[in-house]
Amino acid sequence: MTIDPNQLITISRNCDATMIPGGEKIILIEGTHVRVTQSLGGNFTILVNGNLVKVSGADADALGLNEELKKQIKVPSRIATETDIWDAMRQCFDPEIPVNIVDLGLIYDLIIAGDKNKKKIKVKMTLTAPGCGMGPSIANDVETKISALNGIESVEVELVWDPQWDRDMMSEDAKLQLGML
Repeated sequence: MTIDPNQLITISRNCDATMIPGGEKIILIEGTHVRVTQSLGGNFTILVNGNLVKVSGADADALGLNEELKKQIKVPSRIATETDIWDAMRQCFDPEIPVNIVDLGLIYDLIIAGDKNKKKIKVKMTLTAPGCGMGPSIANDVETKISALNGIESVEVELVWDPQWDRDMMSEDAKLQLGML
């Protein structure tokens, strides 16, 4: 199923959402009409009453988008490798920008400790702007995606502000996708 941004969707049950960019938690009420503006990494950015909100993939059913969610989630069955961890982070998106956080240059450090079957992961990441209220939501998404991999015992995501993020940290692919090349 391809999501048409012009398609009006009716919320089928109350569900949690997060206001963009402020990060405030809200509840979307059953019967509310919304439009999906972005569907990446297992989460959805929707337009409701003139506001953008993020809806977690856990609530895809409330949007009638379970099939879309199944197509997006990629979790290998083997014990996670460093490549798998980076790939999991590539499934995380700023809900306002259709580029994954790795290519945006938001991941500053990945530390893998522990043994093969019980890895302890520490991620240092930043945001495109220090005042972005979506930081906890994006960090939680990173934690959730990495924790879903086999052999992960714990995940800690730390938001850092030094060095300050700038456009030069983006990959060439990200710049091209955003029309900056």
